[in-house]
Amino acid sequence: MDCLTDIDVVIHTAARVHQMNDKSEDPLSACMEINCLGTLNLARQAAEAGVKRFVFLSSAKVNGEKTEPGVSFRFDDARMANDPYSISKAEAEAGLMAIAVSTELEIVIIRPPLVYGPGVKANFYSLMRASQKKIPLPLGGINNKRSFVALDNLVDLIKVCVDHPKAVNEVFLVSDDSDISTSELLKVMASSFGHKARLLNVRPALLKMAANVLRKRSIVDRLCDDFQVDIHHTKVALGWMPNTSMIEGVRQCAEHIKNAS
Repeated sequence: MDCLTDIDVVIHTAARVHQMNDKSEDPLSACMEINCLGTLNLARQAAEAGVKRFVFLSSAKVNGEKTEPGVSFRFDDARMANDPYSISKAEAEAGLMAIAVSTELEIVIIRPPLVYGPGVKANFYSLMRASQKKIPLPLGGINNKRSFVALDNLVDLIKVCVDHPKAVNEVFLVSDDSDISTSELLKVMASSFGHKARLLNVRPALLKMAANVLRKRSIVDRLCDDFQVDIHHTKVALGWMPNTSMIEGVRQCAEHIKNAS
């Protein structure tokens, strides 16, 4: 591939992303074609072209949908992917490590949790908009812990992984290193718009019961369950620390939303 000639590093972030209401006839095949087969095809071509390093943006979802209270996913945990998106990412990871063994291409895998920043979409954006509009939400009783990563922090880690000698053929988890509950997150969001959150204390069990009736269980699970990643290995191996706090990252999101209104 001519476009890879004289290239030292490929940073691969393209993907068919997770979709809550995927209308594809075969979501797994669609994800595998792009996220796994497409990734491995690019990596093989990179190896043939003499590219030195291939940085792959995977997902912490390859470790599972949630963590138990007080337990975080680690970089060396077994892959426990269980939906089309995470399965395709997990298979891509395994294929890339096999390519690293059979070629001189150096592989770096980064597993972020939910990434947020200016222009963020999906559930995070919906919560931001609800906070902006001062809409009362029945989420004040959620005391879970979830990891997030600001876009600035993710980009900074990618830059470090481009040439760090200890990044070769390694897996790195990334976050803001300040896990937060859904209710706490909503308070930060509301504060970024200059007011207090309007939260109603409803037990998570009742929220999940209502979600079952409304067929919105997967959305509510993400609001109520724990999802934590342990970035100790990343910090120690690479000497890296996140520079952007969640408060600052959410403020940037709020500014973008206000300017776009």
